[in-house]
Amino acid sequence: MLLLIEADGPVVRITLNRPDVRNAFNEELIAELTTWAESVSPTGPARVAVLSGAGKVFCAGADLAWMSKMAAYTHDENVRDARAMARMFEALDTLPIPLIGRIHGAALGGGVGLAAVCDIVVAADDAMFAFTEVKLGILPAVISPYAIAKIGRSAARELFMTGARFSAERAREIGLVHAVADAGDLDRVIAKYVNDLVTSAPEAVAAAKRLIAEVANRTRTSAIEYSIDAIAERRVSAEGQEGMAAFLGKRPPSWLK
Repeated sequence: MLLLIEADGPVVRITLNRPDVRNAFNEELIAELTTWAESVSPTGPARVAVLSGAGKVFCAGADLAWMSKMAAYTHDENVRDARAMARMFEALDTLPIPLIGRIHGAALGGGVGLAAVCDIVVAADDAMFAFTEVKLGILPAVISPYAIAKIGRSAARELFMTGARFSAERAREIGLVHAVADAGDLDRVIAKYVNDLVTSAPEAVAAAKRLIAEVANRTRTSAIEYSIDAIAERRVSAEGQEGMAAFLGKRPPSWLK
């Protein structure tokens, strides 16, 4: 298996399992990640997913053997190949539960794309990042919608075109990473985020994730109307009613029991 999946109560841990090639992508890993992401149910037992990499590196981007095959692809074959990768990133980005990225060693090329589609990213303080595609004469094209949404156009202009490596601290400054920790402290920091997520109302967490995507992609007027409908719907929902009743009654809400 190129992808290890371990359920731990409300937490599912997803591990890229190609340590011998620094967890680089190939067709099989892309297919397995896509299949898993598209199988996650918003009403299933999993409340949060943690994505990590086996071995010394989170993800080094594209596998060299896979890239050697790409060099001989026709345009149509490249379109098909890129579409499969795009489907994977979209499935991860729209996962109905929060996705936490656990970054150690390095995240390069498509590995940075994985960080970009995570809702929360925790990186080791010695982790390195780079959009390395231009060093190979190609582009960070498929990951660009997610990376630009995370780091903005200004940082993308610098980092997409130079391919320069940057630190975990710089990644935090530009919004790609949310927390930087000593490598030995990664799991403690992630556990705090996991606790915050699983003690929040599950439907509200999923709705908050949808809210961000919807508001970010709408005009101001449309976003205002969407937000009005969204809060009205949540207030009358069973979960919203329970949360407000619990708060007013000074008791724990049902999802904490």
